[in-house]
Amino acid sequence: MTRITPFSSPLLLGFDTMEKTLERLTKSGDGYPPYNIERLQIENGAEKLRITLAVAGFSNDDLDVTTEDNQLVIRGRQTDETEREFLHRGIAARQFQRVFVLADGMRVSGCTLRNGLLSIDLDRPEPERLIKKIKISVSD
Repeated sequence: MTRITPFSSPLLLGFDTMEKTLERLTKSGDGYPPYNIERLQIENGAEKLRITLAVAGFSNDDLDVTTEDNQLVIRGRQTDETEREFLHRGIAARQFQRVFVLADGMRVSGCTLRNGLLSIDLDRPEPERLIKKIKISVSD
């Protein structure tokens, strides 16, 4: 049986990477770490987005924030200290990777870690209007 997807229309050429990204995002069902996304208004009327992740127990050295293609990737790695003896262990040293797909033109404008919350600010600068005159060649 052939699988028909929303992007299989012959009018939607070159969208196969978007389809793969959507499939990957729907398969990542882990809710750790929890996060918020909020819209912030700044002075000139432009909007900014802020993603805040709850990363209690992670230090600055344990976290890695990168942009890869059109994706914001946040990774957290904690090392498990073996010389400690626990009578009860309810807080595990856990690793995570959280991926957000960014629209074209979105950029990371700042990243801060404060009180166990990692905040990543995103903005979209106004694109420059580029008008290019195309020369018409005449052949008689």
